[in-house]
Amino acid sequence: MAKKALVTGAAGFIGFYICKDLLESGYEVIGLDNINAYYDVNLKYARLAQLGIDKQAAAEFNAMSHSSHYGNRFGFVRMNLEDRTELPTLFKNYKFDVVINMAAQAGVRYSLENPMAYVDSNVVGFVNLLECCRHADVKRLIYASSSSVYGNSDEVPFTTQQQVDYPISLYAATKKSNELMAYTYSHLYNIQTIGLRFFTVYGPWGRPDMAMFLFTDAILNDKPVKVFNNGDLSRDFTYIDDIVKGILLIVEDDDAAEKYQLFNIGNSKPVQLLEFIEEIEKATGRPAQKIMMPMQPGDVNQTWADIEDLRKKYGYNPDFSVKEGVQHFVEWYKEYYKEV
Repeated sequence: MAKKALVTGAAGFIGFYICKDLLESGYEVIGLDNINAYYDVNLKYARLAQLGIDKQAAAEFNAMSHSSHYGNRFGFVRMNLEDRTELPTLFKNYKFDVVINMAAQAGVRYSLENPMAYVDSNVVGFVNLLECCRHADVKRLIYASSSSVYGNSDEVPFTTQQQVDYPISLYAATKKSNELMAYTYSHLYNIQTIGLRFFTVYGPWGRPDMAMFLFTDAILNDKPVKVFNNGDLSRDFTYIDDIVKGILLIVEDDDAAEKYQLFNIGNSKPVQLLEFIEEIEKATGRPAQKIMMPMQPGDVNQTWADIEDLRKKYGYNPDFSVKEGVQHFVEWYKEYYKEV
């Protein structure tokens, strides 16, 4: 019998790819997302359309719609993670073998403007999910943490053994709280929780608030590119296919002996921001008009993942170079927006 997975954040960038890969691997999948307006909802509906979910059906809250591509093997429901009535009902109706939580209020800078959105989704929503796993006897929860928990640490590469007690944004603080709560539920209720600290994920269908999208959009539309901290930043840019491949390795390995696990998932090859922009210039064939800006509140100088633990435990090995990844993204962007 096919295994059942719940993927939250299914209309989001990473969640969409996870649904696709699980379905192609023979899983039955329920996707959940509240389709909030933090960024263009049309992109979210377009991702769902790739999975065979009708926009009109997807727009209705708390109503299950099924895929025209995958039939009853894929259902989608629009729902808030913090809904204490509907979420437990969903868990009661579907016996999930694994829950993959990619739902969160994303973005470091937006957490300065709208902190309560982060508390609702990332804290209240996450506890609600843990409670549902507990009461529905779900034994495995894989969830998204973030490299932002490392704050402005200059101990590089970042390892999961480092102290992460100094988050410099509320977003980072909510992700750290997820790790702590997951530990508690693993300890008290015998649920295997596996936290993944993501490092700057990019690729086709990526988020419009992320550097890859913002830079490409600006360059192709002859708009200036804002370069923060005068370009003196580096990021461990990780291509989406590498991320999803890593998650699938974890899902497939259902050894539940070690209850609480925490890993970095990145490329482990940090790239200077100006070098990244240079790759986009090459891929688009156009020069960037750069505006040098000061450091943004909540931003960090560098990220660099030590991925040795994930490599040893699950055989994770990222393949994509930034050059390849940027090329794929630019091709997708031009096709999606029909740019010349």
